Amino acid sequence: MAHLSLFSLLLCFFLLLSPAISTNSEGNALHALRSRLSDPTNVLQSWDPTLVNPCTWFHVTCDSNNHVIRLDLGNSNVSGTLGPELGQLQHLQFLELYKNDIRGKIPKELGNLKDLVSMDLYGNRFEGEIPKSFAKLKSLRFLRLNNNKLTGAIPRELTTLSNLKVFDVSNNDLCGTIPVDGPFAMFSMLSFENNKRLNGPELKGLVPYDFGC
Repeated sequence: MAHLSLFSLLLCFFLLLSPAISTNSEGNALHALRSRLSDPTNVLQSWDPTLVNPCTWFHVTCDSNNHVIRLDLGNSNVSGTLGPELGQLQHLQFLELYKNDIRGKIPKELGNLKDLVSMDLYGNRFEGEIPKSFAKLKSLRFLRLNNNKLTGAIPRELTTLSNLKVFDVSNNDLCGTIPVDGPFAMFSMLSFENNKRLNGPELKGLVPYDFGC
């Protein structure tokens, strides 16, 4: 009986502690992001890793369970790179990093953000390919990657994102053809303009989708 009581106490302790563990891991992920970024105007000054969770930090929004659901650093004059740590923000719904000077590859770990509704990375200097892992973002409605330096073909895996309403990859250096399946049947050609090696809508069975890459 004593063993059962001890087990019950430990279980209660763990349940009480688990939200703090979760939010602290999110705080660690955001602090890792801060360490990768140059911040000349101190917009990240409030990001104090010694706090229990990041919910009091500026540009971070949490839900009632102290889970980070929104990161707003659009047009914040930050530069640097993104790392795989962002994939630990398991409850994130909005990732707003537009109009900065962030470079390097887009981490494939962003595909782990299963609750993500909006990802705005436009107006930076991202390079490399669009991660195929984005196909796991089944809640995603807005994906704006325009005005970067992205290369490669548009992953056909993205045609499975049935909730996707806005997709913009204009002003990059993408190649191949434009998907025509799933939500891509609705997107305007303006979403793909100014990619000199992108060759118009896919002609299935006639031309490989990565033609010209």
